[in-house]
Amino acid sequence: MEIQDFPLWDALKAKRSPVSFDLEITARCNNDCRHCYINLPAGDGAARHAELSAAAFLDIAGQAAEMGAVWCLLTGGEPLLRDDFAEIYLGLKRLGLLVSVFTNACLVTPEHVKLFKKYPPRDIEVTVYGATPATYEKVTRRPGSFSAFVRGLDLLAAEGLKIRLKAMALRSNIHEFAEISRFCRERTKDYYRFDPVLHLRFDGNPARNEEIKSERLRPQEIVALEMADRERFSALERGCVEDDLIHPEFEQNTNDHVFVCGVGNSHFTVGSDGTFRLCSSLWHPGTTYDLRGGTLREAWEEVVPRVRDMRSTNPEYLEKCRRCPLFNLCLWCPAHASLETGSIDGWVEYFCEVAHARAAAALGGTDGRAKPEGSGR
Repeated sequence: MEIQDFPLWDALKAKRSPVSFDLEITARCNNDCRHCYINLPAGDGAARHAELSAAAFLDIAGQAAEMGAVWCLLTGGEPLLRDDFAEIYLGLKRLGLLVSVFTNACLVTPEHVKLFKKYPPRDIEVTVYGATPATYEKVTRRPGSFSAFVRGLDLLAAEGLKIRLKAMALRSNIHEFAEISRFCRERTKDYYRFDPVLHLRFDGNPARNEEIKSERLRPQEIVALEMADRERFSALERGCVEDDLIHPEFEQNTNDHVFVCGVGNSHFTVGSDGTFRLCSSLWHPGTTYDLRGGTLREAWEEVVPRVRDMRSTNPEYLEKCRRCPLFNLCLWCPAHASLETGSIDGWVEYFCEVAHARAAAALGGTDGRAKPEGSGR
């Protein structure tokens, strides 16, 4: 059944409105992480000049609140690089929004802690790149960044602020990933996650893209890492069994829609230069809007229908991806396909291999290269 045949589709389209949004208030960062898909140097004058003002960001946030949004993520780059971070943060709080902050913690000061203590964020999420100075700084390529990170993290923790920790699984830190997980779990009672998915650069920089690819783990390494985390792998196993992911009926799927995720239902992202996107990774031509020349409502009402109705005529996508029963185990999505191939319906071999490795492991297979029956690939 195609999505336009669903009887409540028109009603759902009419009711769709943003509930949450991300503000990338800068693309600049104090670190230079090997795997980063967005960062520009902290002192990049052109990048700084392109950033929206605090007033412009707060105007967009106000429009979002009027449309029904209740939660905002402040991110970057490194958002604490902005001298007006406190102005933006307090402005969002005054709008009544729940505010989360993503930071590497290296730039956290006592003044930031006082701000967060007086006006608590929903949460602060910090990425951990290594459990030792050598590994952490191999990733960040900034001498002294590990001590700055630990100092900032300790300042936040000392005041009992809600901290969530996450880690990126990289070629440069896989050798001490058990130590990274232990470091994180010892420092947060609430939440820890890790991510093996490395996105290519938003700016398409070929040299940086090669660095990112060199940091990617092999499919079998990703599965081994996930299997070592009992909580994560149990969820993967339950998903395969309860959701019946490996099922021949998927092979009968003839839906040619490209976007079958929740994009455009309740979330959007605004880049540091005012570019409106329906998800943080979606930069494909025809899917963005320049908020410097229009309103958020105009962006939402113009872009959402266009993106949701995008169709594919690419036989490789329609046969290998759209009819594949491993769709929910795959790293593939239109945004990442665009970054990888230049096409929102491009097939990506690496993503396919990861999905098959996960399925083989979740279903009791021992060979991550095995392809389950009925995969359609």
